[in-house]
Amino acid sequence: MAVHDQLLGVTQPVLSISLEPGESVIAETAAFAWMTDSIQMAAGPATLSAYTAKGTPGTIAFASRLPGTITSLEVRPDREYLVHRQGLLASTPGIEVTTGFRQPFRPASREPGEFVLLRVSGSGRAWIDLSGDIVRRDLVAGSSLRTLPSHIGICEASVAVQMAELAHLTPRSADTRHFAVLSGPGSVWLQSMPLAGHVRPLTASSAAPGGPAVEGAAGLPDPDYVLPEHSEVAGT
Repeated sequence: MAVHDQLLGVTQPVLSISLEPGESVIAETAAFAWMTDSIQMAAGPATLSAYTAKGTPGTIAFASRLPGTITSLEVRPDREYLVHRQGLLASTPGIEVTTGFRQPFRPASREPGEFVLLRVSGSGRAWIDLSGDIVRRDLVAGSSLRTLPSHIGICEASVAVQMAELAHLTPRSADTRHFAVLSGPGSVWLQSMPLAGHVRPLTASSAAPGGPAVEGAAGLPDPDYVLPEHSEVAGT
């Protein structure tokens, strides 16, 4: 589905999507900034909704959470991405979102948590909300990049992600810091000002084998869902 989108503003941009009658986009329920009266919202999977233009063309807008950038990704079966767990702003029908990476760890001076990246796959477009300035690094096979997990915005799915520990010694104690190792080949988009809450609290249900990979914390739906094709989403 070819939709027409534009970014409004610079510092804290707004994604404005124009829809022809019958066209839809998928986003979190009630997460829109504004929409015209021809846009109708229908409940979808998890905490998502389909926003569909009925009768006449319409426009719906989504605002970024922090100053930064909204990036559009063209997703195909041979081009998948890993995205930070608060990054998916909106998408076209046909996009699939599952857990791409999850590893429990204890951030410095915090309760145990788990770091999660969502896998964005399927066919269509996805708009990703990135915070601060964005730096893209292209990794060749055999090269790697170390970063704090919170600075990972987007990775191509070909990039391998691992967590590592770094012993941080102070005059009074020893602390363990965690960082991510990103190994090529593939491209990585790093964000300079990550959202708070990139680490999900580790609960008994999330730690149990077979439990939900990511729950609807911090405004995200359960990640193991498939955004239906337009005819299924819009059929209300």
